[in-house]
Amino acid sequence: MKVRVNGMDMEVKAGTLLELLQELNINPQRIVAEVNLEIVRRDRFNEYKIKEGDSIEIVNFVGGG
Repeated sequence: MKVRVNGMDMEVKAGTLLELLQELNINPQRIVAEVNLEIVRRDRFNEYKIKEGDSIEIVNFVGGG
């Protein structure tokens, strides 16, 4: 399925947001995700179905000093 992730068009196999994060090798505990301008709570990543054409923004938390 084709989706847009952080402004880049991608072809992915994932059906849920959690599967997408796993496919992209992203730790779900360290990000905030927004799908079509809606923030998705972390506890819903496994059940949140992504659809063809969705626009997904993933923001990583970065620690440091």
